[in-house]
Amino acid sequence: MRLYNTLTRRVEELRPREPGRVAMYVCGPTVQGAPHLGHARPALVPDVLRRYLQWRGWDVLHVRNVTDVDDKIIARAEAEGRHPAAVAEEYTRVYDEQMARLGVLPPHIAPRATGHIIEMIALITRLVELGSAYEVGGDVFFRVRSFPRYGRLSGRDVDELRAGERVEPDERKADPLDFALWKAAKPGEPSWPSPWGPGRPGWHVECSAMAAKYLGEGFDVHGGGQDLVFPHHENEIAQSEAATGRPFARHWLHNALLSMSGAKMSKSVGNIVALGEALDRWGPNVLRQLYLSAHYRSPLDLHPGRLAEASAAVGRWEAYVRAAEGLDARSDPSLRAGAVEAFTAAMDDDLGTPRAHAVLFELVTAGHEHLQAGREPQAAAARDTFLELAGVLGYAFGAASDGARVGPLVAELLRLREDARARRDFTTADSIRDRLSEAGVVVEDTPAGPRWHVG
Repeated sequence: MRLYNTLTRRVEELRPREPGRVAMYVCGPTVQGAPHLGHARPALVPDVLRRYLQWRGWDVLHVRNVTDVDDKIIARAEAEGRHPAAVAEEYTRVYDEQMARLGVLPPHIAPRATGHIIEMIALITRLVELGSAYEVGGDVFFRVRSFPRYGRLSGRDVDELRAGERVEPDERKADPLDFALWKAAKPGEPSWPSPWGPGRPGWHVECSAMAAKYLGEGFDVHGGGQDLVFPHHENEIAQSEAATGRPFARHWLHNALLSMSGAKMSKSVGNIVALGEALDRWGPNVLRQLYLSAHYRSPLDLHPGRLAEASAAVGRWEAYVRAAEGLDARSDPSLRAGAVEAFTAAMDDDLGTPRAHAVLFELVTAGHEHLQAGREPQAAAARDTFLELAGVLGYAFGAASDGARVGPLVAELLRLREDARARRDFTTADSIRDRLSEAGVVVEDTPAGPRWHVG
């Protein structure tokens, strides 16, 4: 499999440090509020990567952190008269619930920042001992210019950077570009004891400490949104590699950002759409289709027309699954092999979900044609292959799973119905059909025999 590596700016073969096993760290949420549509893409992209790698037989260890102490969390707690931990706990649960609704697999490990203060203090202590960090009045800052490779990930020149350009200004810093590793406690804020006095960690140091704890040095894939490249991921690399002298992550995977009808999604513009509201309105399959119909590195504009297209596409898929649901699961190896080959080629080429979607559409088109021509084995093979490959992308079709559960029973009832019709016992035949209808099973009589689906 080949993926674009932000660090090298080219598409490269994914070569894990352990053959057949991929260690992946993804920057998770800062839980100061409910997630919006912009938060879904950086969760969906690694979800699809993980699903695909597992389908191909790889073993994946997926770590996604939770930032549960942060300036924004503290500010919200103060405004609402609550404890910051209460705010963080509430919105961690909301995030997890809504990601589950979207069909995002939970990470194997979901470390919280507040549970890893010891590891962060150990990392900061090491940096201070090496001279890569210094303490001022209870705060500890990283010396950016002590790390010669700073700027390699984002492609920025240290000499051209200015304080205020996503860099916190502070006159106590030795250099305006230096960033906080530890923040001295302020009245009313959560704090922990440290060699520099009570305080709390800076944002950037969290991921370095947690990734190292669970994945070790030189792990395989680090994911996140494009907005995290600078300064967050740049700072992660600097502090981690300054402390160890070895590479932090081998492959950097970043998804492009979202806009709403051409405008950047932001609270100041007022175009934020809550993920929960979107799920209520369109459902998980439509949202997943919306995101994955574009390549993960391409900017994605969410507008009514695009939502309508995604809804129509999913509607066509669902209609075919229902229409082919009652068919016996008979295989057509040639049909499956061709679709799997095309799907794999698309996904191996930098997670090419738009081309993978094209394979799904081709399967549905072919399946409809087979249905209309009465070629049920081919139609069943198209359905089964479609469901398999769509599942790799995280789509779920409830009717299909319902049909799998009740299929043997429905088949037996339809056999009894056909026997009754052969005896011209139409009262019994109609009664069986009516009882199936009451149970939500729709029966359609065709020249090739009865077909059914869960309505």
